[in-house]
Amino acid sequence: MTLAFVTGIAGSDLLPEERAFVRDAAPWGLILFRRNVVSTEQLKRLTADFRDAVGWNAPVLVDQEGGRVQRLTAPNWPKYPSGLRIAAAARLAGDETLIADVAQVMAEDMRLAGITIDCAPCLDLYIPGATIAIGDRCYSGDPQVVAAAGRQMANGLLAGGILPVIKHLPGHGRAMVDSHHELPVVNESLDLLAASDFAPFVALADLPAAMTAHLIYKAVDPDRPATQSPIVIGEIIRGLIGFEGLLFSDDLSMNALKGTLGERARATIAAGCDMALHCNGLMDEMRQVAAEAPELSGKSLERANKALNSVPAPSHMDREAVLARLAAALAVHDGAASI
Repeated sequence: MTLAFVTGIAGSDLLPEERAFVRDAAPWGLILFRRNVVSTEQLKRLTADFRDAVGWNAPVLVDQEGGRVQRLTAPNWPKYPSGLRIAAAARLAGDETLIADVAQVMAEDMRLAGITIDCAPCLDLYIPGATIAIGDRCYSGDPQVVAAAGRQMANGLLAGGILPVIKHLPGHGRAMVDSHHELPVVNESLDLLAASDFAPFVALADLPAAMTAHLIYKAVDPDRPATQSPIVIGEIIRGLIGFEGLLFSDDLSMNALKGTLGERARATIAAGCDMALHCNGLMDEMRQVAAEAPELSGKSLERANKALNSVPAPSHMDREAVLARLAAALAVHDGAASI
Protein backbone atom coordinates (compact mmCIF):
# COMPACT_ATOMS: atom_id res chain seq x y z
CA MET A 1 0.00 0.00 0.00
CA THR A 2 1.23 3.49 -0.89
CA LEU A 3 -0.07 6.64 0.82
CA ALA A 4 -0.94 9.84 -1.03
CA PHE A 5 1.89 12.02 0.25
CA VAL A 6 5.46 13.00 -0.57
CA THR A 7 7.93 13.46 2.27
CA GLY A 8 11.19 15.27 2.86
CA ILE A 9 14.09 14.12 5.04
CA ALA A 10 16.50 15.98 7.30
CA GLY A 11 19.91 15.64 5.68
CA SER A 12 22.18 14.07 3.07
CA ASP A 13 21.73 10.49 4.32
CA LEU A 14 18.67 8.47 5.24
CA LEU A 15 18.81 8.18 9.02
CA PRO A 16 17.68 4.97 10.77
CA GLU A 17 14.55 6.69 12.12
CA GLU A 18 13.73 8.00 8.64
CA ARG A 19 14.29 4.57 7.10
CA ALA A 20 11.82 3.06 9.56
CA PHE A 21 9.33 5.87 8.89
CA VAL A 22 9.55 5.45 5.11
CA ARG A 23 9.18 1.67 5.42
CA ASP A 24 6.11 1.90 7.65
CA ALA A 25 4.38 5.05 6.32
CA ALA A 26 4.90 4.18 2.63
CA PRO A 27 4.99 7.68 1.09
CA TRP A 28 4.56 7.85 -2.69
CA GLY A 29 7.76 9.84 -3.08
CA LEU A 30 10.64 11.84 -1.64
CA ILE A 31 11.39 15.53 -2.25
CA LEU A 32 14.94 16.90 -2.00
CA PHE A 33 16.25 20.31 -0.93
CA ARG A 34 19.70 21.90 -0.63
CA ARG A 35 20.19 20.32 2.79
CA ASN A 36 19.94 16.91 1.12
CA VAL A 37 22.33 17.59 -1.76
CA VAL A 38 26.11 17.12 -1.82
CA SER A 39 27.07 15.44 -5.09
CA THR A 40 25.75 13.18 -7.83
CA GLU A 41 27.22 10.08 -6.20
CA GLN A 42 25.80 11.01 -2.79
CA LEU A 43 22.35 11.58 -4.33
CA LYS A 44 22.52 8.25 -6.13
CA ARG A 45 23.13 6.56 -2.77
CA LEU A 46 20.42 8.55 -1.01
CA THR A 47 17.75 7.97 -3.65
CA ALA A 48 18.65 4.26 -3.83
CA ASP A 49 18.42 4.00 -0.03
CA PHE A 50 15.01 5.66 -0.07
CA ARG A 51 13.72 3.31 -2.75
CA ASP A 52 15.10 0.31 -0.92
CA ALA A 53 13.34 1.41 2.27
CA VAL A 54 9.99 2.12 0.61
CA GLY A 55 10.18 -1.11 -1.39
CA TRP A 56 9.69 0.08 -4.97
CA ASN A 57 11.15 2.39 -7.59
CA ALA A 58 9.38 5.38 -6.04
CA PRO A 59 9.55 8.91 -7.48
CA VAL A 60 12.12 11.42 -6.23
CA LEU A 61 11.27 15.10 -6.68
CA VAL A 62 13.24 18.34 -6.60
CA ASP A 63 12.66 22.04 -7.35
CA GLN A 64 15.18 22.71 -10.11
CA GLU A 65 14.02 25.84 -11.91
CA GLY A 66 17.30 27.75 -12.24
CA GLY A 67 18.11 31.10 -10.65
CA ARG A 68 17.23 31.30 -6.96
CA VAL A 69 15.39 27.99 -6.99
CA GLN A 70 18.06 25.45 -7.85
CA ARG A 71 18.80 22.63 -5.42
CA LEU A 72 21.53 21.04 -7.57
CA THR A 73 24.00 23.87 -8.03
CA ALA A 74 27.67 24.93 -8.09
CA PRO A 75 30.27 23.62 -7.67
CA ASN A 76 28.99 20.19 -8.70
CA TRP A 77 26.45 21.35 -11.27
CA PRO A 78 26.13 24.41 -13.54
CA LYS A 79 24.35 27.49 -12.19
CA TYR A 80 21.38 27.92 -14.49
CA PRO A 81 19.65 31.28 -15.03
CA SER A 82 16.24 32.24 -13.69
CA GLY A 83 13.16 31.90 -15.84
CA LEU A 84 12.94 35.63 -16.48
CA ARG A 85 16.60 35.86 -17.51
CA ILE A 86 16.73 32.83 -19.80
CA ALA A 87 13.46 33.75 -21.53
CA ALA A 88 14.73 37.27 -22.22
CA ALA A 89 18.14 35.98 -23.34
CA ALA A 90 16.61 33.43 -25.71
CA ARG A 91 14.41 36.11 -27.31
CA LEU A 92 17.31 38.53 -27.68
CA ALA A 93 19.56 35.86 -29.16
CA GLY A 94 16.84 34.58 -31.48
CA ASP A 95 17.45 31.05 -30.17
CA GLU A 96 14.01 29.47 -30.39
CA THR A 97 14.92 26.16 -28.71
CA LEU A 98 17.32 27.37 -26.03
CA ILE A 99 14.96 26.90 -23.07
CA ALA A 100 14.03 23.37 -24.14
CA ASP A 101 17.62 22.37 -24.77
CA VAL A 102 18.86 23.79 -21.45
CA ALA A 103 16.00 22.00 -19.70
CA GLN A 104 17.19 18.75 -21.25
CA VAL A 105 20.69 19.36 -19.86
CA MET A 106 19.14 20.05 -16.45
CA ALA A 107 17.17 16.82 -16.79
CA GLU A 108 20.40 14.90 -17.33
CA ASP A 109 21.82 16.37 -14.10
CA MET A 110 18.77 15.17 -12.21
CA ARG A 111 18.41 11.79 -13.87
CA LEU A 112 22.03 10.81 -13.22
CA ALA A 113 21.47 11.61 -9.52
CA GLY A 114 18.42 9.35 -9.26
CA ILE A 115 15.82 12.13 -9.47
CA THR A 116 12.73 11.52 -11.60
CA ILE A 117 10.48 14.60 -11.16
CA ASP A 118 11.21 18.33 -11.42
CA CYS A 119 8.75 20.77 -9.83
CA ALA A 120 9.02 23.11 -12.82
CA PRO A 121 8.16 25.05 -14.93
CA CYS A 122 6.80 28.01 -13.00
CA LEU A 123 3.89 29.40 -15.06
CA ASP A 124 3.09 32.32 -12.77
CA LEU A 125 3.04 35.83 -14.26
CA TYR A 126 5.72 38.39 -13.49
CA ILE A 127 3.82 41.20 -11.75
CA PRO A 128 5.91 44.27 -10.77
CA GLY A 129 5.46 45.05 -7.10
CA ALA A 130 4.46 41.50 -6.14
CA THR A 131 6.43 39.48 -3.61
CA ILE A 132 9.93 38.53 -4.68
CA ALA A 133 9.14 34.99 -3.53
CA ILE A 134 8.03 34.51 -7.15
CA GLY A 135 9.67 37.43 -8.97
CA ASP A 136 12.25 36.36 -11.56
CA ARG A 137 11.16 32.75 -11.31
CA CYS A 138 8.50 33.81 -13.84
CA TYR A 139 9.32 33.85 -17.55
CA SER A 140 7.41 37.05 -18.29
CA GLY A 141 4.40 39.17 -17.45
CA ASP A 142 2.88 38.23 -20.82
CA PRO A 143 0.74 35.06 -20.59
CA GLN A 144 1.62 34.00 -24.14
CA VAL A 145 5.35 34.32 -23.50
CA VAL A 146 4.99 32.39 -20.24
CA ALA A 147 3.04 29.63 -21.96
CA ALA A 148 5.58 29.30 -24.78
CA ALA A 149 8.59 29.29 -22.44
CA GLY A 150 6.87 26.91 -20.03
CA ARG A 151 6.07 24.53 -22.88
CA GLN A 152 9.74 24.55 -23.90
CA MET A 153 10.86 23.84 -20.35
CA ALA A 154 8.39 20.99 -19.96
CA ASN A 155 9.29 19.49 -23.33
CA GLY A 156 13.00 19.67 -22.54
CA LEU A 157 12.54 17.95 -19.19
CA LEU A 158 10.50 15.19 -20.81
CA ALA A 159 13.11 14.77 -23.54
CA GLY A 160 15.67 14.28 -20.78
CA GLY A 161 13.57 11.64 -19.02
CA ILE A 162 12.20 13.84 -16.21
CA LEU A 163 8.53 14.45 -15.35
CA PRO A 164 7.68 18.19 -15.18
CA VAL A 165 5.24 19.64 -12.64
CA ILE A 166 3.66 22.93 -13.71
CA LYS A 167 3.10 25.40 -10.88
CA HIS A 168 1.49 27.16 -9.05
CA LEU A 169 -2.12 26.58 -10.11
CA PRO A 170 -4.09 28.65 -10.74
CA GLY A 171 -1.46 31.44 -10.56
CA HIS A 172 0.83 32.79 -7.82
CA GLY A 173 2.14 35.90 -9.58
CA ARG A 174 -0.15 38.46 -7.90
CA ALA A 175 0.81 37.49 -4.35
CA MET A 176 1.86 40.58 -2.42
CA VAL A 177 3.23 38.55 0.51
CA ASP A 178 5.37 35.43 0.66
CA SER A 179 3.23 32.32 1.23
CA HIS A 180 6.13 30.71 3.08
CA HIS A 181 5.37 33.21 5.85
CA GLU A 182 1.74 34.35 5.50
CA LEU A 183 -1.37 33.82 3.39
CA PRO A 184 -1.60 36.01 0.27
CA VAL A 185 -5.01 37.30 -0.85
CA VAL A 186 -5.68 38.09 -4.51
CA ASN A 187 -8.49 40.60 -5.01
CA GLU A 188 -8.73 40.75 -8.83
CA SER A 189 -11.88 39.77 -10.68
CA LEU A 190 -12.42 36.32 -12.12
CA ASP A 191 -12.57 37.80 -15.64
CA LEU A 192 -9.14 39.41 -15.24
CA LEU A 193 -7.63 36.26 -13.74
CA ALA A 194 -9.06 34.08 -16.49
CA ALA A 195 -7.65 36.36 -19.19
CA SER A 196 -4.20 36.61 -17.63
CA ASP A 197 -3.03 34.46 -14.70
CA PHE A 198 -4.96 31.32 -15.67
CA ALA A 199 -4.05 31.51 -19.38
CA PRO A 200 -0.61 29.81 -19.26
CA PHE A 201 -2.09 26.93 -17.30
CA VAL A 202 -4.90 26.53 -19.84
CA ALA A 203 -2.26 26.38 -22.59
CA LEU A 204 -0.36 23.63 -20.76
CA ALA A 205 -3.31 21.81 -19.20
CA ASP A 206 -2.45 18.68 -21.18
CA LEU A 207 0.72 18.11 -19.12
CA PRO A 208 0.60 15.23 -16.64
CA ALA A 209 1.36 16.89 -13.28
CA ALA A 210 0.83 20.21 -11.48
CA MET A 211 1.14 21.92 -8.10
CA THR A 212 -1.31 24.21 -6.31
CA ALA A 213 -0.80 27.67 -4.83
CA HIS A 214 -1.37 28.67 -1.20
CA LEU A 215 -3.36 31.82 -2.05
CA ILE A 216 -6.91 33.02 -1.48
CA TYR A 217 -8.68 34.14 -4.65
CA LYS A 218 -11.49 36.30 -3.27
CA ALA A 219 -13.45 36.16 -6.52
CA VAL A 220 -13.61 32.35 -6.31
CA ASP A 221 -13.39 31.30 -2.65
CA PRO A 222 -12.85 34.12 -0.12
CA ASP A 223 -12.41 31.73 2.79
CA ARG A 224 -9.92 29.03 1.76
CA PRO A 225 -6.55 28.99 0.00
CA ALA A 226 -6.56 27.28 -3.39
CA THR A 227 -4.74 24.22 -2.03
CA GLN A 228 -7.60 23.58 0.39
CA SER A 229 -10.51 24.90 -1.66
CA PRO A 230 -12.79 22.39 -3.38
CA ILE A 231 -14.22 25.35 -5.30
CA VAL A 232 -10.86 26.47 -6.71
CA ILE A 233 -9.77 22.89 -7.45
CA GLY A 234 -13.12 21.74 -8.83
CA GLU A 235 -14.35 24.79 -10.69
CA ILE A 236 -11.10 26.51 -11.72
CA ILE A 237 -8.25 23.96 -11.87
CA ARG A 238 -10.28 20.96 -13.03
CA GLY A 239 -13.03 23.04 -14.67
CA LEU A 240 -12.08 26.35 -16.28
CA ILE A 241 -8.39 25.50 -16.74
CA GLY A 242 -9.17 21.91 -17.70
CA PHE A 243 -6.24 20.25 -15.94
CA GLU A 244 -6.91 16.52 -15.55
CA GLY A 245 -3.49 15.29 -14.39
CA LEU A 246 -1.86 14.52 -11.05
CA LEU A 247 -2.29 17.42 -8.63
CA PHE A 248 0.23 18.00 -5.83
CA SER A 249 -0.24 20.48 -3.04
CA ASP A 250 2.47 23.02 -2.42
CA ASP A 251 4.44 22.39 0.78
CA LEU A 252 2.08 21.89 3.72
CA SER A 253 4.64 23.26 6.18
CA MET A 254 4.40 26.78 4.71
CA ASN A 255 2.87 29.32 7.08
CA ALA A 256 0.17 30.39 4.61
CA LEU A 257 -1.75 27.36 5.91
CA LYS A 258 -3.22 27.12 9.39
CA GLY A 259 -3.82 24.25 11.79
CA THR A 260 -1.76 21.22 12.68
CA LEU A 261 0.06 19.39 9.91
CA GLY A 262 -2.49 16.61 10.15
CA GLU A 263 -5.34 19.10 9.74
CA ARG A 264 -3.60 20.69 6.77
CA ALA A 265 -3.10 17.33 5.08
CA ARG A 266 -6.70 16.29 5.68
CA ALA A 267 -8.12 19.55 4.29
CA THR A 268 -5.81 19.40 1.27
CA ILE A 269 -6.83 15.89 0.24
CA ALA A 270 -10.50 16.60 0.97
CA ALA A 271 -10.39 19.63 -1.34
CA GLY A 272 -9.25 17.52 -4.28
CA CYS A 273 -5.46 17.40 -4.31
CA ASP A 274 -4.22 13.95 -5.24
CA MET A 275 -0.97 14.22 -3.30
CA ALA A 276 -0.01 16.06 -0.11
CA LEU A 277 3.53 17.48 -0.18
CA HIS A 278 5.50 17.93 3.04
CA CYS A 279 9.04 19.17 2.71
CA ASN A 280 10.88 20.24 5.86
CA GLY A 281 12.00 16.82 7.10
CA LEU A 282 10.75 17.31 10.68
CA MET A 283 9.80 13.87 11.94
CA ASP A 284 6.89 14.92 14.16
CA GLU A 285 5.27 16.76 11.25
CA MET A 286 6.01 13.90 8.85
CA ARG A 287 4.16 11.52 11.14
CA GLN A 288 1.16 13.85 11.35
CA VAL A 289 0.93 14.07 7.56
CA ALA A 290 1.31 10.30 7.16
CA ALA A 291 -1.46 9.69 9.71
CA GLU A 292 -3.93 11.71 7.61
CA ALA A 293 -2.81 10.73 4.12
CA PRO A 294 -5.16 8.18 2.57
CA GLU A 295 -4.14 5.20 0.52
CA LEU A 296 -3.37 6.26 -3.03
CA SER A 297 -6.27 4.74 -4.95
CA GLY A 298 -8.99 5.35 -7.50
CA LYS A 299 -8.68 8.35 -9.79
CA SER A 300 -5.65 9.68 -7.92
CA LEU A 301 -3.79 6.41 -8.44
CA GLU A 302 -4.72 6.45 -12.12
CA ARG A 303 -3.39 9.99 -12.48
CA ALA A 304 -0.17 9.12 -10.65
CA ASN A 305 0.49 6.08 -12.82
CA LYS A 306 -0.37 7.96 -16.01
CA ALA A 307 2.03 10.76 -15.06
CA LEU A 308 4.90 8.37 -14.38
CA ASN A 309 4.20 6.43 -17.58
CA SER A 310 4.17 9.63 -19.67
CA VAL A 311 7.94 10.09 -19.42
CA PRO A 312 9.81 8.78 -22.48
CA ALA A 313 13.28 7.33 -22.59
CA PRO A 314 15.79 10.21 -22.63
CA SER A 315 16.97 11.37 -26.04
CA HIS A 316 20.51 12.35 -26.99
CA MET A 317 21.73 15.94 -26.85
CA ASP A 318 25.11 17.67 -27.09
CA ARG A 319 25.50 18.96 -23.55
CA GLU A 320 28.56 21.13 -24.13
CA ALA A 321 27.09 22.71 -27.25
CA VAL A 322 23.89 23.61 -25.37
CA LEU A 323 25.82 25.15 -22.47
CA ALA A 324 27.91 27.16 -24.94
CA ARG A 325 24.74 28.50 -26.59
CA LEU A 326 23.39 29.41 -23.16
CA ALA A 327 26.56 31.27 -22.23
CA ALA A 328 26.52 33.19 -25.52
CA ALA A 329 22.85 34.16 -25.14
CA LEU A 330 23.37 35.29 -21.55
CA ALA A 331 26.41 37.36 -22.53
CA VAL A 332 24.34 39.21 -25.14
CA HIS A 333 21.47 39.69 -22.71
CA ASP A 334 23.62 40.86 -19.80
CA GLY A 335 25.64 43.15 -22.05
CA ALA A 336 22.47 44.79 -23.35
CA ALA A 337 21.11 45.13 -19.81
CA SER A 338 24.25 46.96 -18.68
CA ILE A 339 24.05 49.61 -21.40
